[in-house]
Amino acid sequence: MRVLLTFAGGLGHFQPLIPLASAVATAGHTVAFAAGPALRQAIEAAGFTAFAVGDGGDEVPERRPLLAPDREREERDLRDGFVRHGAAHRLPLYLGLFGEWRPDVVVCEETDFGSVLAAEKLGLPYANAQVIASGSFVRPAVIGEAIAELRAEHGLSPDPNLAMLHRHLVLSPFPPSFRDPAFPLPHTAFPIRPPVGPRARSESPTVYFTLGTVFNTESGDLFARVLAGLSDLPVDVIATVGRHIDPAEFGEQRPGVRVARYLPQSEVLPRCDLVISHGGSGSVIGALAHGLPTVLLPMGADQPHNAEQCVRLGVGKELHPVTVTPRDVRAAVTEVLADPGYRKAAERVREEMLQLPEPAAAVPLLERLVADELSDPVGRIKNRAAGR
Repeated sequence: MRVLLTFAGGLGHFQPLIPLASAVATAGHTVAFAAGPALRQAIEAAGFTAFAVGDGGDEVPERRPLLAPDREREERDLRDGFVRHGAAHRLPLYLGLFGEWRPDVVVCEETDFGSVLAAEKLGLPYANAQVIASGSFVRPAVIGEAIAELRAEHGLSPDPNLAMLHRHLVLSPFPPSFRDPAFPLPHTAFPIRPPVGPRARSESPTVYFTLGTVFNTESGDLFARVLAGLSDLPVDVIATVGRHIDPAEFGEQRPGVRVARYLPQSEVLPRCDLVISHGGSGSVIGALAHGLPTVLLPMGADQPHNAEQCVRLGVGKELHPVTVTPRDVRAAVTEVLADPGYRKAAERVREEMLQLPEPAAAVPLLERLVADELSDPVGRIKNRAAGR
């Protein structure tokens, strides 16, 4: 079986796919990824074949001031950036790649709408892989009109409810309790276990601070304010600022505070007691996978949605990134570390993750998609003719 995984975003959209891809490869199948050119090196470093789709290289991102969170702006960026621009540009490229590489099944990352439409147009079986933990950011009310325009342009039948996103199989590497109750998983969903880490602790309380790999360069002086808030707390601090920001710009730090461009979370989180983050899905689920409570500073994209779910579950406290002061940071960190309820709630979510099936359990489901497709060639031809 030849399996092609595709994703439209950055590292945060690639990393949730790695355990599944590894499981498929371990089962003896051929695996490759398709993504933007800037992600090729990361894909190959993880041990997979990479196909570059679209444009854009490894440009240094511009440092930007911090904007006030605005959900309408973020929804517009999702609709225009990922559908009207991204999917429209990538769809014909995917049609060419799928025809040339000839995958038996395509695993389309949640926001890679061009990949879904290309697979549908060619009559290829496909699965949808979730990368947004809250489940409330990508929804028909936001992207439906733009998707409809693209479907009409490529001769696909109307799909007002966006059944295309969950028609065959949805793979969700997130604890079901974290998903927004107003947006439950579809009946085709199969939750799988994300990487769950050990719970070793350091001798002194340790706080990990990150603003991710995209919003870190759009954060204004937020790094400095948070570090100032942590400066006189009796905790060790590990802060990662991203490869495009020089740690030296934050000046000399007190003993026990380390500021680095990048450190693998798998090495940092096991010895931490609390995570401060922007609320990206990877950062939030990484913290919870280690049973760690969190302080959240959501700036955009899915982050406000994730922060809502953290507060609902009692695993974290939300602060406003624009107005937060060092004193606010100090008070929030002190509260979350002192109140055992936050830790207990985070550990409950971790235990839930441990009960989920391993990613290897999803491999037979992909094999079944291919087998069903091969057993019904007439239906495949009819679906392709109907644009389904």
